[in-house]
Amino acid sequence: MDIVEHILLSEETLQSRIRELAAAVSRDYGDETIALICILKGGLMFLCDLAKHITSPVTYDFMSVSSYGDATQSSGVVRITKDLEESIEGKHVLIVEDIIDTGLTLSYLLKNLESRNPASLKICTLLDKPANRQVEIPVDYVGFEVPNEFLVGYGLDFKQLYRNIPYVFVAKSHYYQKDN
Repeated sequence: MDIVEHILLSEETLQSRIRELAAAVSRDYGDETIALICILKGGLMFLCDLAKHITSPVTYDFMSVSSYGDATQSSGVVRITKDLEESIEGKHVLIVEDIIDTGLTLSYLLKNLESRNPASLKICTLLDKPANRQVEIPVDYVGFEVPNEFLVGYGLDFKQLYRNIPYVFVAKSHYYQKDN
């Protein structure tokens, strides 16, 4: 694919780390039921692979939160475009996120979900990009710390494309710089 500058995380590397994250989650929660809250659309592939390896009982629910639109950077204005279908009151909630960038969207989401009185609320992100952080976020499970580059693949998109690629790559700058 012409958009690929270089592969950052291979499919094998991703899957190996996801199994490790699932083992840590399973150890921490034991026999407790975990309400996995997937942040759409980017977190979907990660949720599916992570959940396959968690040995604790799990339920799924989904939220869609937008602060990017078609841009490559967060606008800081957060909108919930799809809310949870089930109550999380009294439940052990694990937010499953593809990437934490500025932290603005997740900070908003944490406040929103905390107001719904879960028994516990933790975060599992596949990718953490601390170089862009504007708000500190307490992340419980991190797959990989990644550089401040425009990443695509394995749930991460460019204009809604390439989410289905089974690895994470750095996009060539001429693809996204002309849009900013």
